[in-house]
Amino acid sequence: MKEQFRTTKRIVMGSLAILILAVITGVPGSNQAAGSQGSPGKAIFSTKCAICHGQDGSGNTPTGKNLKIKDLRSPEVQHMSDADLNNLISKGKGKMPAYEKSLGADKIAQVVAYLRDLGRSK
Repeated sequence: MKEQFRTTKRIVMGSLAILILAVITGVPGSNQAAGSQGSPGKAIFSTKCAICHGQDGSGNTPTGKNLKIKDLRSPEVQHMSDADLNNLISKGKGKMPAYEKSLGADKIAQVVAYLRDLGRSK
């Protein structure tokens, strides 16, 4: 009986260790419940866009408020076509810099996909 308990305990502890390792290292599928949390677009958004637009896309940051940035989750922004959003990110607008050269088309498309996720989460 004691040996069976030890074996079960080892299996449970080993499984727990694998699960923790999967979450820490970002093994594909380990954070599916987190939705867009692990998306490449989110990572790009976090480093390039969130300083003005906020992590949630609301524009509720000191810079965002100062520049009167639109909420990226709003119907006005979400009704824009992917091509329009892509063009806006690529070319920039007003004080927003152009990201065409620094990000490239693939990464901009990932950001646009993440913006759509933000719109669904509001």
